[in-house]
Amino acid sequence: MTASDIAPTFIRLPEVRRRTGLGKTTIYDWMKEGRFPKSLHLGGNIVVWVESEIDAWLEAKMATREDGMASAA
Repeated sequence: MTASDIAPTFIRLPEVRRRTGLGKTTIYDWMKEGRFPKSLHLGGNIVVWVESEIDAWLEAKMATREDGMASAA
C-alpha cells in the first residue's frame, strides 16, 4: 500500500482553528492571499481542509521559526 492508496482525512473549521490558533476571518483572508491551504467544498454548507495540508503548513511555520532561531544564535 502506498500513500496514494490512502484516502485523505478531512477536518472541519473548528479543528483547523484549534490546531492553528487562527480565527475564522484570518484563515479565510490568508486563503485568499495564498498564505494558507485552500478548503474544499463538499456540497451544501460542508467545508473541509485536507488534514495533511494543514499539518504541512504548520511544519513549514515551525521550520521558519527554527531557521530564524539558528541565524540569531
